[in-house]
Amino acid sequence: MTMRILLVEDEKYLADAIAHILKREGFAVDVVHDGQSGLDYALKDIYDAVVLDNMLPMLAGTEVLRILRDRHVTTPILMLSAKSETTDKVEGLKAGADDYLAKPFKTAELLARLQALMRRHDHGTESKDIQFGDLVISRDTMYVSCGDKQVKLTAKEFDVLEYLVLSAGKVVSKEALYYRAWGQTTFVEGSYVFAYISYLRNKLKKIGSKMVIKSVRRAGYQLVSDGGDDV
Repeated sequence: MTMRILLVEDEKYLADAIAHILKREGFAVDVVHDGQSGLDYALKDIYDAVVLDNMLPMLAGTEVLRILRDRHVTTPILMLSAKSETTDKVEGLKAGADDYLAKPFKTAELLARLQALMRRHDHGTESKDIQFGDLVISRDTMYVSCGDKQVKLTAKEFDVLEYLVLSAGKVVSKEALYYRAWGQTTFVEGSYVFAYISYLRNKLKKIGSKMVIKSVRRAGYQLVSDGGDDV
């Protein structure tokens, strides 16, 4: 599964350079250039990490951090700043950053810090099983179970269902699901998503789960427990 990074950096030449480095390393990258857009993206979607500049237009990086942590967003965040004073680092860390990197920095250090904080987050928060409603999904075996019934998921089915579960009942767009499961930065074929949603619906019915994947017109899909009409 492709790891997704949100990059929030107002210096466009630097943002382009960092995005190029991250993509070269196999990450999928969304880039925005102001604090408000960074906050909006981080709240509406799921990322494996955020690279966040401190001095941003519209909303400062530290304020973005505080709002995300107040809303219980636990995504690892690496803060970038031209300020290298200890007090600035302390301010960023107190606001909720997982690590702090002063500009200018070496590419190798950026990648090392980013990968280290993602590993720490995985080891600290990610269990081998995901539970949502009456469903238990095993990351080790890619089986989804309900009570004493279980069914095997394909890799793409697992990616789609995991994303719906991690979205905790929020509506997820077709584009976001395609991006997560296929690792594409451009949405190409909606029928792929629809096909895998159909496969998953059938498998959830097969194990007797009360959880259903509801279609939300012109918006996407939502995993809910109370049913609803498929559109």
